Amino acid sequence: MSGKKQFDVGLALDAAMVEFWRGGYADTSLDDLSRATGLNRSSLYSSFGDKDSLFLRCLDRYATRYGDAYEQALSRASEEPLQAVRAFFEVTLKRIADPDVPDGCLIAQTAMAAPVLSPAIAARAIEALGLQRARLRTALSAAQLTEREAEDFALHMAAVNQSLAVLSRTGASEKQLRTVIDISMSALSHALGARS
Repeated sequence: MSGKKQFDVGLALDAAMVEFWRGGYADTSLDDLSRATGLNRSSLYSSFGDKDSLFLRCLDRYATRYGDAYEQALSRASEEPLQAVRAFFEVTLKRIADPDVPDGCLIAQTAMAAPVLSPAIAARAIEALGLQRARLRTALSAAQLTEREAEDFALHMAAVNQSLAVLSRTGASEKQLRTVIDISMSALSHALGARS
């Protein structure tokens, strides 16, 4: 059948995503992407467009995959705020411990490289980070924190979450990462206790 794709688009995007995640946008070549996906350059271009377009699709795929897990973790924040935020961090720890994906966070890595990336890619990474903070703010507002407290803790928790990804790339142990989380959880517990 002419014109029908003979490969699994989802698998190809996953392979490209991991390749970008491992090497970063700038250091990932079309040859790297071709090798990772099993597609030649012509197939990459015809299926996904240029490198920027492919990277944007990979960022969206990454943001959706982990974003859905974060949403699920935070879904019970109004009833169990501490457990919900801890579950949010567990999503990150599970990703860090997954041997099938690189260390770190594709979005954080992209945001750090924003000054040398195209405006569209930089904007997408910043948007994804903002969405994570908004998710946390909504959950913490449901937990009866004031609007200001919810915003401040959302900013803090999002920053801690990104720092876990950075620390994992530098070889921090799970125990060290959990210590970082525990300190943040203690501060949140104190704030919630003060509201009771």
